[in-house]
Amino acid sequence: MPESVSRGPSRALRWYDYLTINIYWLGLNISAGTITPVLLPYLVARFVPPEQKNSYLATARVAGLAVAMVVQPMAGLFSDRNPSRWGRRRPYILAGTLLDLVFLLVIGASPLFLDAPSDRLLQPALGFNTAYGVLLLGIVLLQFSSNLAQGATQGLIPDLVPEDHRGRASGVKAMMELAPAFLAVFIGPLVDAGRTWVAVGIVMASLFLTMLVTVLFVREEPLQESPSASLTGPVLRLIALTAVFIGVTQGAVYLVRSGGAWLAGLETGVGWQVALVGLMGLVGMAGSILLGVYFGAWAGIGPKARRRTSFIWWVVNRLLFLAAVGSVEGFALYFLADVLHIPNASTMTTVLLAVVGVFLLTFALLGGVLSDRVGRKRPLFLAGLVGAAGTFGLLLSTTFEATGAYEWVLWWLGAALESLRGQTLRDFEVIVADNGSTDGNWVRSVWGRKRAALNSSKKVLSAESSK
Repeated sequence: MPESVSRGPSRALRWYDYLTINIYWLGLNISAGTITPVLLPYLVARFVPPEQKNSYLATARVAGLAVAMVVQPMAGLFSDRNPSRWGRRRPYILAGTLLDLVFLLVIGASPLFLDAPSDRLLQPALGFNTAYGVLLLGIVLLQFSSNLAQGATQGLIPDLVPEDHRGRASGVKAMMELAPAFLAVFIGPLVDAGRTWVAVGIVMASLFLTMLVTVLFVREEPLQESPSASLTGPVLRLIALTAVFIGVTQGAVYLVRSGGAWLAGLETGVGWQVALVGLMGLVGMAGSILLGVYFGAWAGIGPKARRRTSFIWWVVNRLLFLAAVGSVEGFALYFLADVLHIPNASTMTTVLLAVVGVFLLTFALLGGVLSDRVGRKRPLFLAGLVGAAGTFGLLLSTTFEATGAYEWVLWWLGAALESLRGQTLRDFEVIVADNGSTDGNWVRSVWGRKRAALNSSKKVLSAESSK
């Protein structure tokens, strides 16, 4: 095992160390909870024709996530070997955050380019205006810098927290990830009022302040001896993993697109077209997850994948859940605005996510207790049925209250899945121990890759349904 993995923490942790080690997750999740569900959909709707906003939103998300799925594991890979006297992780967190501030300014400035003279050249050539192009550039660059910092942050708990205290540290981390759902309630009204610069400023301040606490108060020990193993193998495996996921997901997108074009040629009714294209999208998403994880495991950890079948199936399970939640969360603002005709959709999106957060926390605790009593599979099966019912209910909801009820039912599935986390983390540690921390990056990177894949499919579904 590499030196960077085998050497454990050398000092006892105080209560505030659990906060400083995890505080940067608060900034990251304030950023993600503001930009992804609220600010990005709002700006896209301002910049593009209304009937095309779903497709352009999916394009922006896919482009950013395509960068994230490469940068985050690479940041983890190289920070594992960073010999800086500041420690391995903090230099990446500092650099990534400073770049975040620059790229957030690009996003905030994008409305200034509405009706720019360059539209006459850009619109015919690329199909979108300058404002959307600036926004797209800002999102892609922000994903690069944010995942540069996030990839390094992933290593703080394994580096600094003793194994028998990692459950406590992970609990603090979970609270840092959940808290922004409530803080974002105050950002939604700003976006509805058009005060996007204030919203961007809040995100910038949260990232900068949490970074400052991390850099100043987290005590890392410099790497005593850089690992001697070559980076060639891990880098090639990450490239192979990227190629696998791109190939599988783009194949699924092509099938959905071709199927939609074929249905349009049959002159079937719009309702049938939407239903059948949706079914093809479901098959494409599920198929890309199954094939992507299977081949990705072989590319990432090689023949040892045969001994990790339970863990690989858990990854498939988790990603199928993310497919459902990501599809709902990403387009919640447009659903509230266009289907329920809510005028302050940004505000109500943040309220909806906060309500979901309350129920998620409650049922995560309940799911853990229940799984201890009756095992993990039965609550998971029940949660799947309840989540499916909640998702179906979204199709029938006509009020905000009904939408909120169905949303928290869907997230109950996620709460049950959280009860599996302890066993999963133990399996992950086995994979890292067997392969070295760099090879274990295939597990970290799979989430970003699948989010990109899911958004690719949603892009096609949006384009087909708007015809």
